[in-house]
Amino acid sequence: MLLEGGKLLLVKRKGSYAGKWCIPCGHLEWDEEVRQAAAREFFEETGITVKVGAVFSVHSNFHDPESQTVGIWFWGIRTGGTLLPGSDASEAAFFSPAELPDLAFPTDRKVCAELELFLSRPERSHRFPHL
Repeated sequence: MLLEGGKLLLVKRKGSYAGKWCIPCGHLEWDEEVRQAAAREFFEETGITVKVGAVFSVHSNFHDPESQTVGIWFWGIRTGGTLLPGSDASEAAFFSPAELPDLAFPTDRKVCAELELFLSRPERSHRFPHL
């Protein structure tokens, strides 16, 4: 997950769930390390390179009974690139967790609710030291 100015970067999907938004995501390739996969998928969907940090949340994805998966949402820090939607996305934009567009996945809604709660805590660090 990439936050800038308290806003979360989302992509508008092409293909499955077309027209709905999601946190940039994807699948591991065979023999690929999970953080490398997260950075690769993030770049492919957004054009932005990130340093993948600590795990923010983990959820089982049951929205597709034929293809159940586990989602891992990591913190990320932008290290370069230019915001440009990739092959799986028609748009990419930053949104306040309190003002989200129509999200594709129930687990993204859970993660966004967790993020909104995290950001509302007065004791949280503005520097995200866990990255």
